[in-house]
Amino acid sequence: MQQPLWSPSTERIRASNMYRFMQEVNRSHKKNFSDYDSLYQWSVDNLEAFWAEFWQFAGIKASRGFDRVIDEATKMPGAQWFIGSRLNFAENLLRYRDDHTALIFRGEDRVRRTFSYRELYVAVAKVAEGLRLAGIVPGDRVVGFMPNMPESIIAMLAATSLGATWSSCSPDFGIKGVLDRFGQTKPKVLFTADGYFFKGNPLDSLDRVARISKELPSIERIVVVPYVNERPDLSGLAKGIHFSEFCATEATEIDFVQLPFEHPLYIMYSSGTTGLPKCMVQSAGGVLLNQLKELLLHTDLTRQDTIFYFTTCGWMMWNWLTASLGAGATLVLYDGNPFHPGPEALWQMAEEEKINIFGTSAGYIAALKSAGVRPANQFDLGPLKALLSTGSPLSKEDFSFIYQEIKADMQLASISGGSDLNGCFALGNPMGPVYAGELQCRGLGLKVFAYDDDGKPVIGRQGELVCTAPFPSMPIYFWDDEDGKKYQSAYFDRYPGVWTHGDFVEVTERGGLIFYGRSDATLNPGGVRIGTAEIYRILDEVETLEDSVVVGQEWQNDIRVILFVKMKPGVTLTDEIRDQVRKAIRSFASPRHVPAKIIPVPDIPYTLNMKKVELAVQKVIHGREVKNKDALKNPEALDFFAGLKELTE
Repeated sequence: MQQPLWSPSTERIRASNMYRFMQEVNRSHKKNFSDYDSLYQWSVDNLEAFWAEFWQFAGIKASRGFDRVIDEATKMPGAQWFIGSRLNFAENLLRYRDDHTALIFRGEDRVRRTFSYRELYVAVAKVAEGLRLAGIVPGDRVVGFMPNMPESIIAMLAATSLGATWSSCSPDFGIKGVLDRFGQTKPKVLFTADGYFFKGNPLDSLDRVARISKELPSIERIVVVPYVNERPDLSGLAKGIHFSEFCATEATEIDFVQLPFEHPLYIMYSSGTTGLPKCMVQSAGGVLLNQLKELLLHTDLTRQDTIFYFTTCGWMMWNWLTASLGAGATLVLYDGNPFHPGPEALWQMAEEEKINIFGTSAGYIAALKSAGVRPANQFDLGPLKALLSTGSPLSKEDFSFIYQEIKADMQLASISGGSDLNGCFALGNPMGPVYAGELQCRGLGLKVFAYDDDGKPVIGRQGELVCTAPFPSMPIYFWDDEDGKKYQSAYFDRYPGVWTHGDFVEVTERGGLIFYGRSDATLNPGGVRIGTAEIYRILDEVETLEDSVVVGQEWQNDIRVILFVKMKPGVTLTDEIRDQVRKAIRSFASPRHVPAKIIPVPDIPYTLNMKKVELAVQKVIHGREVKNKDALKNPEALDFFAGLKELTE
């Protein structure tokens, strides 16, 4: 039997928010739950009772309470939540107005800035007044083309305090990538920094902003935050105004506009590698409730905690991190390269800021291990109680690396969800053990299963990740999708009335989840479905490989597995290394997993959110068009995959 890598002490369990919530449920509903499994089952069997109980537990601020939790608990999509309630998202994130530190900003320029909750509230008040004077009203779109800095959060809170709808891109997006997103939603105000830093170099943003604004006539005002320069030159921006001038008001109070639970809060975007990005509109109440559930219960976030997530404003984890303000915690924001000036940079920061919850990606962990960084030996990480990882599956070996080389006594929460729900289907459980390669639990209130090809739930076998009941943070609609066909086809075509997420997973006997990669990128040689993550986990242990991408190629009326590898500097792919790779895959997976071809490439393409783009590679090797290369971090990497001689042999 597999032994856990970590188990919480009884003292830690009883001190957790999850345990406290479970006791509240026991008292309110005359239950006697003592573990997560029973609490989870109750939460999905009693959706109305669960979400009403969490509303009270989280202390949701609302000018009017709800008449009913949900109109129809079997309706998906289209269920209406917390009917009759009126609230404001920003008010719930700004409930604290004291001298406790709200934000700590650390960028590559090494200048540390902080905001207390009192200072943050006043800063938001001034920007909100600037937006009001600019004519912003509920439903208008306000956007950010911003680094991950305090002004990004301030602008978002100011916009949403007025009932505007917010969306953002990070400044490493290309012009077409920004236009593909903001061009669909037609914003009135754009916030930008004059530039940003990457690997020690200052990079200009204003030239791109000028070109973007010419293509977006809806933009009436461009608010420029100084970052690279103290006083940026705005002569090239006809609609530009300095941030200090935009918020040069006497305002110190915020009139939070009270709106229905379903009022549009965020527009989130799909990666856009197969066409224009989908614009997913999410509700203020749904995002608030779901993200607080994940932070308070599954992450065990408290007012005393300092939380960090390495993210950009173009990834949903930025939105997720921002919701930590609702718990009164201290947020650490970092902008720049995580390996600058060296691969230990973020752990030096973790020691200095006494970070309690450290969030990152599986790709970062793999790169850290490859770089030989051993944080446990180099830094004092005593305050660290949890490490979170998302973006792609975390290998068993990386689970072990984290406990051996970062910290032995902490919760490792590998989590998984998506921009679609601005949250997670699989999360951490502070009351439960951690097993290598396994996400701890399905999220409370989310009726998640693995479906087989016949649409039946399976345990201990791989299947399609589905959710069979509505949840508050589902998109309320897609932008410019009046008949709802785009929304329907995105999630509900395969199993009518059931959300199909697009992940290939296994629900274990313990109630945890193992992720095998995107189901639309699943390999299918000889009719047997194989998750790509199964292969990547094995390749992580091949020391000569720096990176890889595996796809299926149509070949002789079947599918054959093709593995592309990026070698470590100074290493050449030899037949001996090929044999080593094939032997490892055959031994630890199966003969069907063994690639028919192993081909060296100079680079592996990733999205801007650092996800491998297997589907784009698959399109290229079949001579099909990749419509939106601007969604890629390194689009030039795709060029090498076209017309490879090895693929015709």
